[in-house]
Amino acid sequence: MEIIHFLLDFLKDPLAMLQGFLNEYDTLTYAILFMVIFVETGFIVMPLLPGDSLLFATGLLASTTGQLDVKIIIPLLILAALMGDNVNYFVGRKFSAFIKSKEKILFLKREYITQTEEFYEKHGGKAVILARFMPIIRTIAPFVAGAGSMKYGKYITFCVLGAVLWVTSITLLGYFLGNNEFVKANFEKVVLGIVFVSIAPMIIGLIRAKLLPKRNA
Repeated sequence: MEIIHFLLDFLKDPLAMLQGFLNEYDTLTYAILFMVIFVETGFIVMPLLPGDSLLFATGLLASTTGQLDVKIIIPLLILAALMGDNVNYFVGRKFSAFIKSKEKILFLKREYITQTEEFYEKHGGKAVILARFMPIIRTIAPFVAGAGSMKYGKYITFCVLGAVLWVTSITLLGYFLGNNEFVKANFEKVVLGIVFVSIAPMIIGLIRAKLLPKRNA
């Protein structure tokens, strides 16, 4: 349970947590960042961990404090995301029937899997890339790909593209906005904005799913 509490603390304030680890552990913070991204993408039962906000905070601190090197962060976290995705893909291939039989396991609800399956049906292979920018779905997408009919050769191509685009874009966004006074003074609001933009496609999809049956009735 200690590891769960530790990871959930990142949800509350990723910037403060990250700064605290930098002050206490210095370069070991790289390993902590690797672990969080790996767990978020690799453990299907942990879909609520911060991803976008942590990447943004990492880029921001790399820019403002110099305690992190963005040239190390980006390839390291791309590797973490890819390793997590591959673990998740093969777990999906092996244990999909068991996990789908449960209504809920830790933070994973069966409805999350259903929503991700629908997302795949709508977007096909490019869903692997799109899912990277959508909390919850990005954790479940590799599992669904492994449990479904997507061949590994096709999956890994989209997986690599998605990991590179996701880690690079959001980390650099934090890096280049790190010295902006508004961003520094309103970090929580900026992070909430990033999360809202990330989940907007999910919200729109849910609204459409609710409205379309009424229109067709």
